[in-house]
Amino acid sequence: MPRFARVRALLADDRGSAVAEFTMVGALLTVLTLSVLQLGLALHIRNTVQDAAAEGARFGALADNAPSDGVRRTAELIALGIGDDYAQDVSARGGSWMGHPAVTVMVRTRLPLIGLIGIDGVLEVSGHAAVETLG
Repeated sequence: MPRFARVRALLADDRGSAVAEFTMVGALLTVLTLSVLQLGLALHIRNTVQDAAAEGARFGALADNAPSDGVRRTAELIALGIGDDYAQDVSARGGSWMGHPAVTVMVRTRLPLIGLIGIDGVLEVSGHAAVETLG
């Protein structure tokens, strides 16, 4: 029995447990904080690209512009907002949207997963604008 008593006494001793608990909780909080920051970065990039696509569609739908002008404007806005790497795959087409003549600008870009490193072509957004006519 004395042998079990010594083992029980060693297991009941909690000296040094604060260091281990601090390390585990600190690692968990660090991962949680970095995850929230990464989500914020991904949403910032998505919103910037979405806004640029919508603005490019409005620019391409003006009476004296073509959809290709909207592509240029979208690429410029994305390059100014988050960098040239995110403005590689921008396209536009004329057609109809919800039954009205419209210009649609589509952007396919990288979705950042770890910092700015991510998978190319995964994030896809589009912007639509009614075509302006004269008369």
